[in-house]
Amino acid sequence: MSYLQKQVDAFKTGLTSSSSKISNKRTTATTAQHASPTPAAPSSSPEKPNELKRKRPEPSNVVYSQPADTGTGRNLMTQVTYATEYLKTKEAPQTLAQIASYLSLKTPESKQSIATILKRHERVEYVRDGTSTHWSAGTYRFRPLHNIRTGTELLAFLQSQPTAQGLPVRELKEGWTGAEEAIDLLESKHQILVTRNKKDNHPRMVWANDPSLAQHVDAEFQSLWFKVTLPAKEDLPREMEKLGLKPTSADPSSMVAAAPKEKQKKQKKPRKGGRTTNTHMAGILRDYSSTK
Repeated sequence: MSYLQKQVDAFKTGLTSSSSKISNKRTTATTAQHASPTPAAPSSSPEKPNELKRKRPEPSNVVYSQPADTGTGRNLMTQVTYATEYLKTKEAPQTLAQIASYLSLKTPESKQSIATILKRHERVEYVRDGTSTHWSAGTYRFRPLHNIRTGTELLAFLQSQPTAQGLPVRELKEGWTGAEEAIDLLESKHQILVTRNKKDNHPRMVWANDPSLAQHVDAEFQSLWFKVTLPAKEDLPREMEKLGLKPTSADPSSMVAAAPKEKQKKQKKPRKGGRTTNTHMAGILRDYSSTK
C-alpha cells in the first residue's frame, strides 16, 4: 500500500469518529428540548395585591414596662415582701410550710433563706415551737403597728391613752381583718366615738367614750331641733341684738375698712461733712449747699 493510500484511510477513520460524536450530542440536546416540563400546581384562588403585604401583629394590652404581679418573685427580697403581705391577711400564725406553699418554694435552700429573714423582720413575729432548734420549726405572724386584734383589746388601748388623741382605723386594719365589724359593734354600745368618711361611710378615727353619758333623745325633739334655721353668718350679730343678746364679735357690716396709708417717699438728705481737700482756697470759695 502506498503512502498516499494510508493517508486517505486515516482521514476516513477520523471523519467517521467525529460524525458519531456530533450525532450523540444532537440526540441528547433534542431529548432535553422535547422533555415535557413538570406542570405547576394550580392555585386554588388568585392572590390579591393586599394579601402579598406583610401582616402586622395585633396590638396587645401588655405593659412591658411593669412586671407582672404573679404572686411570687425570683428575687429573695421580693419573696419576703409577698410573704409579709400574705401574713397580713392571716390572723392565725402560719408555719413555714404554708408560707413556702404560697410562694411556690421548692428547694430547701430557698425555704431556709426566707425563714432566716422572716425571723429578723421587724413586722413579723416569730414564735418558737417548743425546744426544737430546726430552722423550719416555729410559726410566723404579722406584727401590726398596734397589737390589737379584738374589740376588748381596742377598748383597753383607748382607755390607757394619757391624752384624748384618736386612733386611725387604717392602722388597726393591718393584721386585723375584722376591725370595721368590731368598731360598728362598739359604736352601737356607745363605748367608742367614731368619725366616718362621707364618701363610703367607712370609719376613719376612733376615740374612747363613756357609755354612762349617752342620753336618749326623742325623735320628735330631734325633728324640731333640726327644723330651726340659723341666720347667715353676716346677719347673726344683728339678729342677736334684736333679741337683746350681745354678740361676742362686732357686726361685720358696721366695720369700715381703714383706708390704706400712702407711703411717703424718703428724700435723700444732703451729704454732710466729708473730707475737705481745698483748704488753701477757703477764703475764695463759697458754700452754696443751702440753695438746693
